[in-house]
Order: sequence, then structure tokens, then C-alpha cells
Amino acid sequence: MSGGVEAVVFDWGGTLTPWHSVDLVAQWYPYAQVYDPAGAAELARRLFDAEESLWRRQRETGGAAGTGHLDHVFAQAGIDTGSWRHVEAMEAYLEGWDPHTYADPDARPLLEALRADGLRVGVLSNTMWPRIQHEAVFARDGLLDLIDGAVYTSETPVGKPHADAFHAALAAVGVTDPARAVFVGDRPWDDIHGAQAAGMRAILVPHSEIPEHQQVPVEVTPDAVVARLGDVLHVVRGWVAAG
Repeated sequence: MSGGVEAVVFDWGGTLTPWHSVDLVAQWYPYAQVYDPAGAAELARRLFDAEESLWRRQRETGGAAGTGHLDHVFAQAGIDTGSWRHVEAMEAYLEGWDPHTYADPDARPLLEALRADGLRVGVLSNTMWPRIQHEAVFARDGLLDLIDGAVYTSETPVGKPHADAFHAALAAVGVTDPARAVFVGDRPWDDIHGAQAAGMRAILVPHSEIPEHQQVPVEVTPDAVVARLGDVLHVVRGWVAAG
């Protein structure tokens, strides 16, 4: 029985998949090498700058401007997305991220246990990636069949910490009362502050080394802090027992 909790919604990067510190310019280099071998270094920097401008706008507007989609990055960088070069370059770009997207070993056992307890499982990710790519990653790691609803901000007009992003995630898992849902994330501003402002309880997984330029100062106290992802189950079961 779920008591006072009906669903647990998770952030993706840094939460369901462990945080990796990466060179974000270098992550664009496989794409650039395929699309424009002669100008790869300059193109990788241009793509990063375009991507970062969208993330900066998202932070400066409190999520109201949304994260945008990779297509917006390509448009800003002058990429011909209808070309064969772009298609092959995208494959190289996504393959370059593969080592950084594997699920936390605790993820599947945790989601299975939550579902066995009668709770719904959701995902809310600030992302520019298309849904199909996230679903491919979750399918690879054996998680896709355990997710009842997912919201990716590449498809929405707003992003975390905007309340509408959290309300969309609640709708995706069929919860009408935010107080009956829990959010789990690694970022104090985007995840904890955003979820609590939307009326949810929030659990912090404080393991991510978030770059300083991505941080937004905020005074927030999580409802719980866990040492590892699997510890979320004990916390949620405690709240369920309390009703």
C-alpha cells in the first residue's frame, strides 16, 4: 500500500545515472569531426557555445524559457540538419556519450521495489535530447519497462525548476496531488527547490560535481538526503508507513 505517497519521480543525469565530469566542448568533437573534418575544433566550440547559450537562458529565466532541443543548437550553429553528414555526425555524437549514460547499479532494484510496493515511477529530465534517445538508454539498461511516465524538457516549453515542468511529470504518472509524490534529484536549485515549490517532497542525492557556472545559489533544505541511490527506498517506505 502506498499510504501518503503515490509516485516517485526521478531526475536522470546525476541521479538515475551517476554524475560524470566531462569536457563539454570535447563531447561535441566526434560530431564535428564527421560533419566538418577540416574545421572540427572550431565547429565543436561553436556547438558548445550554442548549447550553453540555451542552458544559460534556461537558468536566467528560472526554467520559464525551457531548455530547447538539440535542433535549436544546430540552428544556432548553422548546421544543415537535412544533410547525410548531420545524420552520421549525430550517431558519432551520441556514441560519444554512451560511457557517461549507464544507469546507477541501484537503479533497477530500486525501481522494481518501488513498483512492487504499488508506487508509480516517473522521470523528469532537463534535457535537449529527443525522447527516443532517452528511451534507448533506458531500454539498454533494463529500466524502460519500469517507468510509468516520463517528461523530457526537449518537448516542453519550460524546464526545471519551473513548477509547470513538475506538474507535467505528475500528470505523466497520474498524480493530482503534489504532496503525494516524491522527487529525487542531484541539483539543489533545479531539483530540490523546484520540486518543493511545486508542492512535492524532495530527496537529494548529493554526489554530483556540478560545474560552478551551472549552479544557481539557493537556500533549500531537502526533505531527505541519501548516501546512495538505493537508500531512496528506505526513505520512501518510511513516509509511506507514516501515511
